[in-house]
Amino acid sequence: MAFSWKRNLYVLWLGVFFCSSAYSISIPFIPLFLHNELGVDSHLELWSGFAFGITFLASALIAPYWGSLADKYGRKPMLIRSGYSLAVLYLLTFFIHNPYVFLVLRVFQGLLAGYVPASIALVATNTPEKQTGYALGIMATASATGGIVGPVLGGLVSHLTSNREAFLFSAGVVLVAALIATFFVHEENYDRKAKRSPIRDDLKTAWANRTFVTLLGLVGLSTFSVMILEPLITVYVLELGSNTSDASLQSGLVFSAVGIATLIAAPQWGRIGGKIGYVKVLVIGLLGGGIGNLLQFFVGHYAEFGGLRFVYGLFFAGVYPALNAMIVKVTDADFRGRAFSLNQSSTQLATMLGPIIGGALGGWIPIRWVFVLNGCMLILSAMLLLLRRRRLEEGAPEGGGKKVAGATNE
Repeated sequence: MAFSWKRNLYVLWLGVFFCSSAYSISIPFIPLFLHNELGVDSHLELWSGFAFGITFLASALIAPYWGSLADKYGRKPMLIRSGYSLAVLYLLTFFIHNPYVFLVLRVFQGLLAGYVPASIALVATNTPEKQTGYALGIMATASATGGIVGPVLGGLVSHLTSNREAFLFSAGVVLVAALIATFFVHEENYDRKAKRSPIRDDLKTAWANRTFVTLLGLVGLSTFSVMILEPLITVYVLELGSNTSDASLQSGLVFSAVGIATLIAAPQWGRIGGKIGYVKVLVIGLLGGGIGNLLQFFVGHYAEFGGLRFVYGLFFAGVYPALNAMIVKVTDADFRGRAFSLNQSSTQLATMLGPIIGGALGGWIPIRWVFVLNGCMLILSAMLLLLRRRRLEEGAPEGGGKKVAGATNE
């Protein structure tokens, strides 16, 4: 097991890195692709928002089904299914010339996604309990690294060729992730003979575990707090005095600051969580993220903004590894694939809603006050988490009675 779990960790880190990079290479340039390649001239913002959000909605709705299959047939088949499907869909996008066909492909990208949550579930179920926090902290850096490298590669490819070729490049990169899953990932802990339960029963089981439901709420809230700022950061950089010609580069540096901080801090938070408890790490991460948001109200220059975003990222980097480790703690091994798929549903819904609400708030109130609202939301969440700390540390469902998805680990 010692060699196996470490090998899986390193291999799946690479797989998630390539999958996240493939996404970041082409998807941030959707507005340009719609305008330059597909001929969308009017209502470009609406087309872009719909093309972005519809994928996350489709993914959120289908995720429980894939989780059910993962617990029955294993997480590795889900990696293979998702990897090759996304490679084909990115390739098809390269050939299309109709914006409506593009929307259809974006729906299928959401329906067939799932590489990252399946990777996290596989690592969580095939890693010794005492190493779970460290392993999940390492996995958190894979997406962050892909999110840093991908836009740079995508911008370079688009600049040298076109936005259309960026999708072709994404297809090749995610194909590497699929090949990694096919030939190098090894999975042990799943029961082929287990009967696949209906999704309705899975939802009932999850709802009976109130501790797990609380964690899903925190996952959604944490993702929402990140995504609500997505449409506002570039505008805020302009408000802080950046020139229009330099705004893209400076905004990119601000965006990457959080990713770099995550790379540095996430593995350390995973180790710390194994020593002091993941609830404490989660509280620290939420408080640090909340205070960091509040302080961004006071910045007067984009360099200060980037530096503060980096410090914010050092604290907030502990949130997702802690949440993933706690989900492992409060769910049975044979339910874990479904647990992480429900986790994906929560993440995807928040990813869809965050930019919509953030954009609406940014048009209604000064952007500085959006940071204040966001910070207060995170601090309040940390305070509420402290009130439930004992129950979360025990891993017991709040509904009482039998522990439907108890705190057992292999």
